[in-house]
Amino acid sequence: MKIFIPLATRSFLILLAGYTWVCVGLMMIYRASSWLLSAPDLNKWIYSGCGVLLSVFISHFGFRKIVDKNLRRIWKMEERAYVTSFIHWKSYLIILAMIAMGWLLRHSAIPKQYLAILYIAIGSALILSSIRYLRACMAGGQP
Repeated sequence: MKIFIPLATRSFLILLAGYTWVCVGLMMIYRASSWLLSAPDLNKWIYSGCGVLLSVFISHFGFRKIVDKNLRRIWKMEERAYVTSFIHWKSYLIILAMIAMGWLLRHSAIPKQYLAILYIAIGSALILSSIRYLRACMAGGQP
């Protein structure tokens, strides 16, 4: 049986990558905010603020390099490539590992209010970093 995988332009792949990062970031922030509902009011702001502050560093020193590398990889592709190629095949393995780590953390003894800091940090960093994808898409796909 042959599997049909549609083709997409480089600009669409870049847009899809940015959109994916935004969606995953929003999902993580949503989960974190549901955990913070049970925290005292002052702690909600402290935990959230720590997460947002960390996100700036994670975005700049971690995700920025990943986005730039991915943009260069997509830009070197043919004008039309498989829609699944918006992420390198090795990254799919990393994603599976991150999902497993998230599951382990959520089911660990670590209080959810502390995990919320990490989830807000990574979620916000994903959203901040996705701006590079969206900006590249609007500029015609060039990094």
